[in-house]
Amino acid sequence: MSTMRASVRRAAGLVALCLVWGAAPSVFAQASVGGGAVFDSAQARLRDAETLKALTAEGQLLYRRDRVRLDGYRYCSQAVSQAERGELRESIRSAARALHVGLAEGNEDLVALAKRDFAIAYSYAGDLDSAERHAREALQHVAKNPAIVAGPAYKTLGDVAARRGRYDEAIGLYAKAAEVASERFRALVDLSLVNAYLSAGRVGEARAVYERQAPAEAALGPLRARIEGRLLLAEGRLDEAASAFESAARTAIGADADYNRLWALDGLARTWIARGDRREAQQRALEAATLAEGVRARFRSEEFKTGLFGDMQQVFELAVALSMDLGEVERAWALSERSRGRALLDTLRGRVDGGGRLDEAVGAAGLGELQAALQPGELLLQYHALDDRLVAWVVAPGTLRGQVLPIARGELEAMVEEFRRSIFRRAGDTRTLARALHARIVEPLGLPSGSERLVVVPHGALHYLPFQALVGTAGRYLIEERGIVIAPSASVALQLARRGAGASGALVAFGNPASQAREGLPGAEREVERISDLFPERRVYFREQASKERFRESAGAGRILHVAAHAEVDAVDPLHSRILLAGAADDPGFLEAREVYDVDLGGVALVTLSACESGLGRIARGDEILGFTRAFLTAGAGGLVASLWPVADDSTEFLMTRFYSAFVRGTAAVEAMREAQVATLQQPGFAHPFFWAPFNLIGDWRLRGGT
Repeated sequence: MSTMRASVRRAAGLVALCLVWGAAPSVFAQASVGGGAVFDSAQARLRDAETLKALTAEGQLLYRRDRVRLDGYRYCSQAVSQAERGELRESIRSAARALHVGLAEGNEDLVALAKRDFAIAYSYAGDLDSAERHAREALQHVAKNPAIVAGPAYKTLGDVAARRGRYDEAIGLYAKAAEVASERFRALVDLSLVNAYLSAGRVGEARAVYERQAPAEAALGPLRARIEGRLLLAEGRLDEAASAFESAARTAIGADADYNRLWALDGLARTWIARGDRREAQQRALEAATLAEGVRARFRSEEFKTGLFGDMQQVFELAVALSMDLGEVERAWALSERSRGRALLDTLRGRVDGGGRLDEAVGAAGLGELQAALQPGELLLQYHALDDRLVAWVVAPGTLRGQVLPIARGELEAMVEEFRRSIFRRAGDTRTLARALHARIVEPLGLPSGSERLVVVPHGALHYLPFQALVGTAGRYLIEERGIVIAPSASVALQLARRGAGASGALVAFGNPASQAREGLPGAEREVERISDLFPERRVYFREQASKERFRESAGAGRILHVAAHAEVDAVDPLHSRILLAGAADDPGFLEAREVYDVDLGGVALVTLSACESGLGRIARGDEILGFTRAFLTAGAGGLVASLWPVADDSTEFLMTRFYSAFVRGTAAVEAMREAQVATLQQPGFAHPFFWAPFNLIGDWRLRGGT
């Protein structure tokens, strides 16, 4: 098999709604010319997954599987309810069923409603391109009641423009929505319009729209109060703004009292910043962050409906920024840790059980505990990306250093994206870009040369960055200088290290599961065969035996769990990301991330997902990438090996064999991975980071192997 089936291994299939990498001869033909073609086409397929053609096919399949089939309009009602609860993938699936019914019956009204519901769900999910496309599609149809289609469609288009920072465009779209919307919906549009005017700096027009509004419904009262405070602040009426926020904090009542109170405190903090008193601002921001930790986790569609787009991570970010401004480095670090646990709660929000393990997963450790656990030669490097800067902390035994790096969130995202694209294309400028990133985010921190192990806690776009492929001042890759482990948070890293789990014992492996939805993976099967030879005690399942049922029964039976299969990353809802195992008559065999939380992996020391992009999911602002990574660690695994991009068959087989060969001899996982990656990059044809750098070791930085 050619190395460039690479791109390729698991590269080119796409099921509606999810990204998948599979193998196909046509892709190999492209890849042999240039790896970038594969990734460009794969990205195009990801976009196509959410198009009407794909959604129609998905809707037809789901409708046929439904034991109880609903009226098309009931599917639309279901889609709306699910979106309100934040069950966005399920909302899209319900709308897809409605679309199928509408097309089958020639019901244009139903088709319009289904497309409206797509637009809303994608907007809530942050997929702005899909939201815009479906909203415009909805407007092309003649609905029985235009107000309930055109109003939300124009409102969604306005939301998309506002979130892209195109406020004048948003204002025009909100105005169109107000013209056609029902009276009740117009109140939401007007609040969004006020916020757009404020963001555009058109304060007088914001005031005019705000004043013309009829008295708000009781449910909108707290949101309107927030907007009034923002308006007063923008007008420079600081005393009145402070009074408005103080009143909102004092009078907050009901089930969401703390939620409304924390936003009032956030407003007060921003008012004190405008007054020039950062110390007082910090106190209010800290109070808001404390409240944020205790607020019941639920999806809050009202933030979108009113154009506030509030995210509790904004509260933590303000507190982190103010603490760094005031030189309180340890407090800022602790806030960063706390924000990650909050983000996990907001994503899971009661949707998974986790067998009581979630409390541990969201807990925050103290700095002293972490420093006591670190040994000489070990460093923890933690980042937090803010709108206008990148904050970094270096934790070593007995010391903590914090530093603000002058790189804004947008610039950082652009640099990481450019670097990844260069890797995908196997371009000649990859080392130059790697050197530039190292110079911006690593070198200013002055990491001591004697540190042999580096635990990296990324944030935001840095989750997509292969730190091992950065190039230092001596022209060497970072992995050639240090072993690297990635951790979702410092607290999780500490929890996993405290378990002290050794990985000696049996191997349980799944390779090349049979799936009608995908091409076979002979390279993955060969990979598992070679690895299994290293373990005297093993359970190995191929093709039809590598089933979802078998996984549930056997995944926790060994110390090492290795899965070499197709994987799909769901960009809309990370909990629906899935590994494609062998199916049964009534089950396609898709193992979703949300189901992994219910599998007991407490006895598993290391999980290897030798599937493309298995380490990715959606970035939850303030926390790590949520998908397979968090699922397997929360289920009890001590460590995880997962990939950042589609992997090459030949180089992956070589790397994995080298990794396990060292690991079973008792080498620590971090050193075994370092040895394997360095050995791979030294092989002819594998020197480019595309081949040797996709895999991250995540979790316990002390994990040691054996047989």
